[in-house]
Amino acid sequence: MSVIHLTSDNFKEEVLESKVPVLVDFWATWCGPCQMVGPIVEELGEEITDAKICKVDVDANPDLAREYRVMSIPTFLVFKDGQMVKRDMGAKPKEELLALLK
Repeated sequence: MSVIHLTSDNFKEEVLESKVPVLVDFWATWCGPCQMVGPIVEELGEEITDAKICKVDVDANPDLAREYRVMSIPTFLVFKDGQMVKRDMGAKPKEELLALLK
């Protein structure tokens, strides 16, 4: 599976109604740490089969960033059964992103 790019239009279906855990990366094109972790997120999207890996561009979707109180980026949120269960901020190595999903 590849990374799913989220918008206000597909967030509910892809995240809140998902039957599997979802890792959401809130990011922006101008954010250095986001660019550093971007390839890792893409890699996870290709490797993970028991969860969804998603990205939200905060500039294109400020309403989602506001709703989930994303104050700095990158911010990673994990959703299970439609509920946010974990939050972490800052560039992370692959192992830490994987650990968020556990």
